[in-house]
Amino acid sequence: MASAMLNGAENLTLVRAIAPNPKGLGFLRSDIHGKNFINLTPIPRAKVSIRAARNRTLVPKCSISAPRPASQPRFIQHKKEAFWFYRFLSIVYDHVINPGHWTEDMRDDALEPAELNNRSLTVVDVGGGTGFTTLGIVKHVDAKNVTILDQSPHQLAKARQKEPLKECKIIEGDAEDLPFPADTFDRYVSAGSIEYWPDPQRGITEAYRVLRLGGKACLIGPVYPTFWLSRFFADVWMLFPKEEEYIEWFEKAGFKNVQLKRIGPKWYRGVRRHGLIMGCSVTGVKPYSGESPLQLGPKAEDVSKPVNPLVFLSRFILGAMAATYYVLVPIYMWLKDQIVPKGQPI
Repeated sequence: MASAMLNGAENLTLVRAIAPNPKGLGFLRSDIHGKNFINLTPIPRAKVSIRAARNRTLVPKCSISAPRPASQPRFIQHKKEAFWFYRFLSIVYDHVINPGHWTEDMRDDALEPAELNNRSLTVVDVGGGTGFTTLGIVKHVDAKNVTILDQSPHQLAKARQKEPLKECKIIEGDAEDLPFPADTFDRYVSAGSIEYWPDPQRGITEAYRVLRLGGKACLIGPVYPTFWLSRFFADVWMLFPKEEEYIEWFEKAGFKNVQLKRIGPKWYRGVRRHGLIMGCSVTGVKPYSGESPLQLGPKAEDVSKPVNPLVFLSRFILGAMAATYYVLVPIYMWLKDQIVPKGQPI
C-alpha cells in the first residue's frame, strides 16, 4: 500500500469499516487499481442476529504485520537523545528540514481534515517545535486560543520569536503525559512528533483524553519505507509507522470516524518507497467525554533514570547519520523530478 504510485500528493482517504462478525472487526483490505485511487473491499463476514451482535464484545482484528518489538534499535527513539538532537537541529530546522519534508502546501493540506473552521476553537499543538505547524493553525484559529507544547526548549525558543504566535500559550511538556485535564480542547494537532514517542499508543490515548466530546484529533507523521536502504535508516533512526498502525492506534484509543489522508512533496510524484517524514494526516473524533476506554500500564521510558554515556553517544551519532540520509532523500527526489519528463514515474 505504502508503495502505491499516486499522482502528486493525492488526497486519498482510508476508512475503516465496522463489520460485526463472530471473529470481531476486520480492516478493509486495500488494493491498488490504476494509480490514483484505492479500492476498499470489506472482509467477508458471517450473518449474526442483531441481539447477538449487541451482546458481544467486539475486539478489533487488524490485517497488519506484527508490531515492532520494543528492543528494535531505534537509536534516537529515546527522549534524551531527541532533546540534544534538537538542541542543534533547532538552529537550522526551518531552513533545512521543512523545505524538503514539510512545506507550507503540505501543511495546509494535512490540516484540512482537522476542520479548523472557527476562530474561537481551542487547539493544542503537541510537539509544536518551532511553530511551523502552528502558523498554519493560526490562519484559522485565534492565536490566544492555541497552546504549543514541546519537550525541547530550543525549538520553543524559535516559536516564541514568530510574531503571529506571540499570543499563543507556549509550554514545555511530554506528549505521552499531557499537563492538561480531560475534556480541555476542541482540536488536538501533532505534526512530526510521533516519530520520537517510545509508546505511540499512549500518546494517541492522551490525545483522546484532553479533547472535549466531539473534538477532533489530527496527527501528521511519517510512513514506513519499502525501499531496503531507506527502511534500514528509518529503523535505526526513529518510528516510521505503517498506515494500518495509525488507524489501529486511533481506534484502540476510542476514536471514531478514523480517516487517513496521504500527503507528500509535489516533486515526489506520489513516490512513497523511501518513506516520508511527513507522509500522512490521520484524524479521529472523540465520541464520549472523559478518559480513553483503553487502559495502559507504566510508561515505556523513564527520562529520570540515568543513561549509559556510551549507549547515549552511539545512539546519538547513528541517529544523526540516519537523519542525514533523510535530508539527502528529498534532494535526490527533487533532482529526479527536474530530469525525468513529466508524466513518467520516478
